[in-house]
Amino acid sequence: MNIVLISTYDLGRQPFGLASPAAWLRKEGASVTCLDLSRQRLDAGPVRTANLIAFYVPMHTATRLAVVLLPRIQEVNPQAHLCFYGLYAPVNEAYLRGLGVGTILGGEFETGLLSLARRLGNHDAIPAGKNQIEPVIGLERQEFLVPDRAGLPPLEKYAQVAMTGGERRIAGATEAGRGCKHLCRHCPIVPVYKGTFRVVERNIVLEDVRQQVVAGAQHITFGDPDFFNGIGHAVPLVEALHREFPDLSYDVTIKIEHLLKHRKHLGKLRETGCLFVTSAVESVDDAVLEKLDKRHTRADFLSVVELFREAGLTLQPTFVPFTPWTTVEGYRELLDVLRENRLVENVAPIQLAIRLLIPAGSRLLELEEVRRIVGPIDKASLVHPWENSDGRVDALCERVQGIVHTGEKGGWARERIFEGVVDAIDETEGRGRARGRALPLLPSRATVPYLDEPWYC
Repeated sequence: MNIVLISTYDLGRQPFGLASPAAWLRKEGASVTCLDLSRQRLDAGPVRTANLIAFYVPMHTATRLAVVLLPRIQEVNPQAHLCFYGLYAPVNEAYLRGLGVGTILGGEFETGLLSLARRLGNHDAIPAGKNQIEPVIGLERQEFLVPDRAGLPPLEKYAQVAMTGGERRIAGATEAGRGCKHLCRHCPIVPVYKGTFRVVERNIVLEDVRQQVVAGAQHITFGDPDFFNGIGHAVPLVEALHREFPDLSYDVTIKIEHLLKHRKHLGKLRETGCLFVTSAVESVDDAVLEKLDKRHTRADFLSVVELFREAGLTLQPTFVPFTPWTTVEGYRELLDVLRENRLVENVAPIQLAIRLLIPAGSRLLELEEVRRIVGPIDKASLVHPWENSDGRVDALCERVQGIVHTGEKGGWARERIFEGVVDAIDETEGRGRARGRALPLLPSRATVPYLDEPWYC
């Protein structure tokens, strides 16, 4: 049985979503080739001889790239059984089946892939779009295996941590948990997991980290949607990690709500080597936060900012600044809050340009006001299109995206990109550029630690 697992994009990380199922399938005796097309060219050789070709689609960008690639794969090997797995597979099931994809797997996909491979190995006929016996969304508990990263590009090829002294650290990535206990309306995890949270056993996580340290990792990114979903799992894990690798740093993602609830553990994060914490703040407008069902307020966010300064930790907030409810004044308020609270360097420039995605199955469609403004799913973009009622906001979004793209490509300092965005909103409001203010011309240099690859949804 020849199997090809393909990742098109995974935030600049070596994909856990390839390495984990590869371990299950290789244990079964399959010949597995992992292709990370964000870091390597498509090798048509393994594709041509594959019985099963499975695309890992954990996010919107990855799915769109996979859909673009699909005709080429079908041309190279029209006989292979095609599978899409990951968060964005179930919500796009009907569309993907129409493209000739035979199996769709979401949730805990390893067991589904193993079942599919066994059936194909037994020469079961599985026509595209028919006879899938594996659950499209599988949430049963499974015992994980140590991910098998053989054949993936070396860690040096992936995003690295930029340190304040100019040092670069090679970064690995793993997962300690999947799913999420929370039901934020805009989150792509919710339509699949619906509040379910699953733990990757501690010994599996530690062994995965060990093999990456041997491969050169000096830092580990935990890809969990919320590292504090299972606080009783997370804290002992990083304590064990630090005991074994005292010089290894790491980063995690945690909700504002959990950072407040578990504030007593912030010191533990710092003591065990946490360099920074990413938190999906999304907005500083309480009305927008309520529509997104984020379960925190602007005041909560600012409280966390102070807690982090007291704890000596770096907070990296992320935002969805352009929504149907965004106003020009509201966007200006976001920039003012970041400046006033000395957070400009903490925010990746792309976070100033993100536009809300409303994919199929989004909980946002529960809101009547959203259903009134969205169009049907656009097959090219895989989202429900929408427009802001104030055309200036959509125009500002496009301009900010252009500024960020130019700045990132040109290696501008974050402050310089931020000031370019301020200029854009000044002009949108008819103020013109602030007089006497010179843009910093220094090249990009880390003033807080961060991963050096901008990421997208």
